[in-house]
Amino acid sequence: MRIRRKAWARPELSACPYYISNPEQRRGHWTEVFGEKRPLHLDLGCGKCVFLAEAAHVQRDVNFLGIDISLDILGVARRNIAETFGQEEPDNVALCAYNIERLEQLFAPEEKVERIYINFCNPWPTARHHKRRLTHTRQLLHYKPLLAPGGEIWFKTDNDDLYLATRRYFAEAGFTVFLDTKDLHGEPGVENILTEHEVRFTEQGIATKALRARLPEEHA
Repeated sequence: MRIRRKAWARPELSACPYYISNPEQRRGHWTEVFGEKRPLHLDLGCGKCVFLAEAAHVQRDVNFLGIDISLDILGVARRNIAETFGQEEPDNVALCAYNIERLEQLFAPEEKVERIYINFCNPWPTARHHKRRLTHTRQLLHYKPLLAPGGEIWFKTDNDDLYLATRRYFAEAGFTVFLDTKDLHGEPGVENILTEHEVRFTEQGIATKALRARLPEEHA
């Protein structure tokens, strides 16, 4: 889905202290971006950041980097983060516009990610486009070097085919699935923060499918 161009997005992002306009130049220096060394979580295809804003607000001991390709969407994301934090300037949030297929270029070998979120990504239903899926085996193999030993990927979708395929992708890429559900909201006691898509789909009676997987502790 295309988002309309928002003339205000770029000026607002340029003035935003946690928008990173040159993310590749921060390679090896992400601790300096956040100002304090904390576990790093990535939100890939972060969209309007309803999820990231709430997650960062309640988990102050975690640094969150939201990545999306669209500056217009990131402009909306910045406003949502500002609304969630109010007068407070978040010190555990960063946003950048970047091609996720080149994610490895953003981090030095010693910079490790504890968790990656992939929420309601494009299912790319046509077979010839499956490799574009953010959860495809090819993509997961790109993420692996970024993850710390025991690092996790948390995935949510409304799409049955993508859910089933991602189960296979995790196995092919050497991840161990520790949560697998066709109805996340029906699982008692499971940690979950809603995304904007999740709210809408739930109102329509569409269940949220979820998978959570981790790398072996010996991964390096």
